[in-house]
Amino acid sequence: MAAANTGQTAQDCLLYAYKRQVVETRDMVVLKIDLASATPVYRQIADGLRARLVLGSLKPGDQLPTVRQLAIDLTVHHNTVAQAYRILADEGWIELRRRNGARVVQRRALRPPAESKTNFSQRLRELIARAVAEGLDVKTIARKLATAADEFNN
Repeated sequence: MAAANTGQTAQDCLLYAYKRQVVETRDMVVLKIDLASATPVYRQIADGLRARLVLGSLKPGDQLPTVRQLAIDLTVHHNTVAQAYRILADEGWIELRRRNGARVVQRRALRPPAESKTNFSQRLRELIARAVAEGLDVKTIARKLATAADEFNN
């Protein structure tokens, strides 16, 4: 385990899980990256950080590592991290500043478009179908979904 040079102490570190290795960097949040996954790495980074933002693990005012530092920590190209950060900035989660990394901002409440519910239902059905195809039983899937939803409900 190696601490990244972000000026933070090991107690303030964000944890990145990279191919089963963990690199400490800030605030004890886990970001899992799987380079073998079919999901692009930039999407994994954005999705992982978004989950932490929604859960409140990352709060307004928190400083994220610079694009280059996170790229070094994850051993990915800096454009990969930059793309993930741009997605989160476009969604209103973070503010990007050159050479200063990204800072979490207070995101205004959004009204979901009408098609959001339909799109979500479709993606959820596809995810459940994939899990069943991989051998998980429906009751296990339902328990996992309920547990995950409870995390966001607190």
